[in-house]
Amino acid sequence: MPLNNQTPTYPQLDANLLQLDKPARYLGGELGSVTKDWGKVDITFALAFPDVYEVGMSHLGSAILYQVLNDTPWIAAERAYAPWPDREAQLRVAGEPLTSLESGHSLADFDIVGFSLQYELCYTNVLTMLELAGIPWRAAERDESAPLIVAGGPCAFNPEPLADFIDCAMIGDAEEAVIELCTTVRDSRASGEDRHVLLQRLARIEGVYVPSHFAVSYHADDRIAEIKPLNPEQPQVRRRVLADLDTAPFPCNPVVPFLRTIHDRVTMEVARGCTRGCRFCQAGYIYRPVRERQPDTIRNLIEKSLRHSGYDEVSLLSLSSGDYTAIESLVQSLMTCYADQRVAVSLPSLRVGSLTPELMEEIKKVRKTGFTLAPEAGSERLRKVINKGISEQDLLDTAKDAFSLGWRLIKLYFMIGLPTETDEDLAALVDLAARVKATSRGTEGGGAVNVSASTFIPKAHTPFQWDAQISTAETIRRQNFLRGALTRKKLKLKWHDAHASFMEGVLARGDRRLAPLLEEAVRQGCRFDGWREHFNWNTWMTAFETVGLDPDWYLRQRQPGETLPWDHIDAGISKDFLLREKQAGLLGKETPDCRHGQCTYCGLCDFEEVRPREADPDPLTAASSIPAVQATEPSTDSFKVRLTLRKAGRTTAISHLEFMTVIHRAARRAQLPIRYSGGFHPAPRISFGDALPIGVSSEAELVDLELTEPCTPADTLARLNRELPEDIRILTAEDWPRKGPSPGASLASATYQVPLPENSPGDLDQRLASFLAAGEVIATRLKKNRPIEVDLRPWVIDLRCDGKHLEMVMASGSPIFLASYLLELGTEAVRTLGIRKTGITLKELESGSNDTLSP
Repeated sequence: MPLNNQTPTYPQLDANLLQLDKPARYLGGELGSVTKDWGKVDITFALAFPDVYEVGMSHLGSAILYQVLNDTPWIAAERAYAPWPDREAQLRVAGEPLTSLESGHSLADFDIVGFSLQYELCYTNVLTMLELAGIPWRAAERDESAPLIVAGGPCAFNPEPLADFIDCAMIGDAEEAVIELCTTVRDSRASGEDRHVLLQRLARIEGVYVPSHFAVSYHADDRIAEIKPLNPEQPQVRRRVLADLDTAPFPCNPVVPFLRTIHDRVTMEVARGCTRGCRFCQAGYIYRPVRERQPDTIRNLIEKSLRHSGYDEVSLLSLSSGDYTAIESLVQSLMTCYADQRVAVSLPSLRVGSLTPELMEEIKKVRKTGFTLAPEAGSERLRKVINKGISEQDLLDTAKDAFSLGWRLIKLYFMIGLPTETDEDLAALVDLAARVKATSRGTEGGGAVNVSASTFIPKAHTPFQWDAQISTAETIRRQNFLRGALTRKKLKLKWHDAHASFMEGVLARGDRRLAPLLEEAVRQGCRFDGWREHFNWNTWMTAFETVGLDPDWYLRQRQPGETLPWDHIDAGISKDFLLREKQAGLLGKETPDCRHGQCTYCGLCDFEEVRPREADPDPLTAASSIPAVQATEPSTDSFKVRLTLRKAGRTTAISHLEFMTVIHRAARRAQLPIRYSGGFHPAPRISFGDALPIGVSSEAELVDLELTEPCTPADTLARLNRELPEDIRILTAEDWPRKGPSPGASLASATYQVPLPENSPGDLDQRLASFLAAGEVIATRLKKNRPIEVDLRPWVIDLRCDGKHLEMVMASGSPIFLASYLLELGTEAVRTLGIRKTGITLKELESGSNDTLSP
């Protein structure tokens, strides 16, 4: 069965990436990514996410802006993520800059670099990314050739810790404002204006904050004396509000990563904003008012997104998905459309009381996604203080329904350190968790409960913004109290690191005087502070000492009349309203949701453009225009197609698991009638051969597809090739016996071609002959970081060398390790040589002799 003799050329792969933990983070070229000719656009925009690729690729806001910007013909938007420490070390050693994934340009080459600030503990990554791109940290030190540095996201509602590093910030919704910003930059450049004039133009855009247009002074006791606007006509910067979510852009053709990300699914924003009024929740105040998409809009967007992505799960995203007006009819419609395709529907943010048994029954039809409830506080008293609006009985009833419907694990989320919390409230938390577990009694299989407790951090623009944050010592004491009490109830506790929560509080409540601290922390090596394995408390304390700041001062109680660092940022909620809510909390008074009662006069809505917009409660039609990807129950009708694939170019850097994911998603996009397994977690019946090591390309990877109805090999090949990345091609397709051997069981041998490095052993021919003549060849390799001895001789059928290449014919084993042994090179060095699987030999089938595949 001859294969195509012509080996195509592929985008050059940086061999250094093969030595990294996850090289697929840095490849680019994913399905849905956009690369424009820089010579044909006016503005280049780097969407910089200050966290690792898997986290950034899960962020819906970045995906929306990527589409909004690239849908504009004269703008080229590209992506960049914080490199993991192993990649950062490579860049520094090589003296290479941090680049975008699409074109490989340094961030310093872009007109605009926009950072999405989702979490305060990513601030050190912002400075690291700037430094790696050769961009000066401080805005005042950058010249006219430097890109405009922009920040946005929820942390931009207190941008002051980063004020000295950014040129401007977008406050609020960015879908419209980002195009206005790009237009202003283009027009300013066309007029030949300098950056000072550009910033004056940008400040006139609603929602754009320019830190250099405000001067901050301090009292002798370090409190802020004044935040003085240098332009008296703009004393505050008003948050930008997207009036209508239903007509807003949505990325229906998303970038589909090679590797699995944190949220590996279609994420559908069904609503933005929440007016429940939980007094601790910053998102509930800065994203008001509630704006819902219409059900038919949601359905159409989901259809397109599933078709273009190949995902098998849809997440209905909002601050409280269960509060969406048409949630039951929406979920029922989606289940009707997609249950046969084995597409799961998840609701990641559910309020106790918003879930009905009927809704839960719909969700479990495909597979039971995670079931998480967030009481936040253990006692009824404390839940009234924070205006949570749920009772203990509501929680117990919901938990009982979940266990009765088949869920076996419930996760409960609480906070410790809430205003007025006492040990009695902590004891009530333990008792509540135990009572939730007790609701599983009598259900089939019983149930378990996991408890998670995070430390409350008073955030800007909330009623609790004046409150103190508990110390690390008190946090640890309360964690120990809970851990001991829950253990006695046979319950497990997960908790947030007390020191990391402390630092989050400092940065969330900080001012411009934290700039030297961030610089010093980065110099001392702080990176990825939101990751437990990288957060270093001692380094941060050293940095505080070096710059002469007292970290505890930032977590203190603030007085109602005190000027707060973010007072010049107008989130749309009046300070008087926040103070009234703070007082109501201390009195244990609840404030009703304004969606279902009277206006609470928070100050945001003008009731013309900016107002609550609820979805039509009418049920959806159940029809779906997507041709169904058949997933019938096992039957006697089953068909198999065997594929032989080429895997080359950048895809040599993806792991076997990632390769499997690429094929699975391509089969869904191709709408092939794939058979699925049964059970709560159905999986596509697609079989693969032995794992190909990272760094090895192949001309002969075998994959078997099990189908529920006949599909010609030619049609299967054509449909899949249309959906696969250019570096993966199906070379041949053939019908395969239903009970024929799997790809792994079919293989008799595989041939690998290894380019010889310059420092190859001089006696290589003799080494090969000795190897083949030996009865056994014992070598030591690491397995799970432990040395083990293996006999390499049974792996090998033949070895040959032509002076340029080593050819290894193998029955089994790792070509990387074998080549490492024969060439006396480390495995990581061998991985970069460009090893290629050139052909395979199949075992005899009942109907014939060996079948050799080779180019």
